[in-house]
Amino acid sequence: MEEQLKKIREEIDAVDDQLLIIFNRRMKLIKEVGNLKRNHNGVIYRPEREQSILERLRNNNNGLLTPEAIESLFMEIFAVSRNYELPERVAFLGPEGSFTHQAAESRFGSLSNYVPLSNIETIFENVVTKRVKFGVIPIENNQEGSVTETIDLLGSTDVKIVAEMPMNIHFTFSSIEDKLTNIQRIYSKDIGFKQCKKFIQEFFGNNIELIPVSSTSKAAQIAKKEPHSAAICPQVAARIYDLPVLFANIEDSVNNTTRFLIISGDFDSQKSGNDKTTIIAKVEDKAGSLAELLQAFNEAKINLCKVDSRPLKYENQFQYWFLIDLEGHIQDENVKIILEKYKDQVKWLGSYVKLC
Repeated sequence: MEEQLKKIREEIDAVDDQLLIIFNRRMKLIKEVGNLKRNHNGVIYRPEREQSILERLRNNNNGLLTPEAIESLFMEIFAVSRNYELPERVAFLGPEGSFTHQAAESRFGSLSNYVPLSNIETIFENVVTKRVKFGVIPIENNQEGSVTETIDLLGSTDVKIVAEMPMNIHFTFSSIEDKLTNIQRIYSKDIGFKQCKKFIQEFFGNNIELIPVSSTSKAAQIAKKEPHSAAICPQVAARIYDLPVLFANIEDSVNNTTRFLIISGDFDSQKSGNDKTTIIAKVEDKAGSLAELLQAFNEAKINLCKVDSRPLKYENQFQYWFLIDLEGHIQDENVKIILEKYKDQVKWLGSYVKLC
């Protein structure tokens, strides 16, 4: 057995040496691409290009790697490559260990220059003022609905949507206490309590104090230092703050997914062939205005994925604007015609690869 293991390990070492040569060759080519882009003011981050590479690799795969494994490996390679082209600062809803941090790392890798910020509005401010190149923010959860603060800020600030990222959300129950009977209070963000109601009720009933804090990462930080407490937090937060996990995957629904957005001050994604466009519509205050706009999309055979209404807060009356997600790219002829026809009522927020 030892001889067999030794031989296999030698083969693994040889493969690793080959991979190192190949990776260095890729980075050399990436540096050449980066020089070309800098000389012609090209855009470094191209989500549609990355998605087409992943699709090609999945289709060409005949080995043991799953599609998820291929994506995980190559997203990290893409992130390292972008840092060779041009390092960019990325803001996310912090602190470190939050679900938004996890979403950011899934696209920008572990080596990027991250800036954790305390609230969504500050992320928008840093993107608009160009203190950071990209911001990562949550926009909706399939269990709890839309993040209204994000939608309101998309309507009131001048940013573009670069990409969307769906991510499965899993909570852990973590504590320095070994026994549940020693736990007197639980910390988490309010949405953590909402999404783990069954677990809390089953193990503690009403005999526990639930204390909402600014983020699930903050909950992990507090629980690490405070006796008789626990946190409902992501696995990554428990790991970062060295907080023992007592129970994993305690969320009520196994289909718990949050959609995140990447935003930037100025960005224009190229067509991928499977795209989504987000717009804001402020229709006239008269009967049938919204129905007319929606009918125009219907007649153009454009599927609407999301229509979310928000109040016009600076108006005296009850009036609304609408955030609309639709299938297609702004360069598609049918999309372009409608947006041009209603240009006085519509603001384009971005076209990007459709992932959910």
